[in-house]
Amino acid sequence: MRKLPDVVTQAWENREGPVVFTTVDTNGMPNAIYATCVKLIGGDKFVIADNYFSKTRKNILSKSKGAVLFIDKIGTSYQIKGPIEYDMKGEAFADMKTWLDPKFPGHAAAAVCASEVYSGSERLA
Repeated sequence: MRKLPDVVTQAWENREGPVVFTTVDTNGMPNAIYATCVKLIGGDKFVIADNYFSKTRKNILSKSKGAVLFIDKIGTSYQIKGPIEYDMKGEAFADMKTWLDPKFPGHAAAAVCASEVYSGSERLA
């Protein structure tokens, strides 16, 4: 996907609270975490700082796909699904280090690359 629909980008700018980041292990068991250190880059990637991942990191390294779920200030939910890139020294990692609060370790940058986008049950892209 080249760019998220404008409605999703606008909702992201008006989001409420942390996101829910979900991965799946090799047995198909989902793992969901709250994430607060998240940034939308390039119009289609949600970068989540790996500060304290454990099961999440293991799932990502086993080639799990992922999902990011967030709500906007009026309560509309958005879910972005796609493959995950895990960057420990490249461009996404370097960018993450510019916005991540230094009190967090920022071991790596996990980027969910949007391939499907939903608002509730409605597919937007």
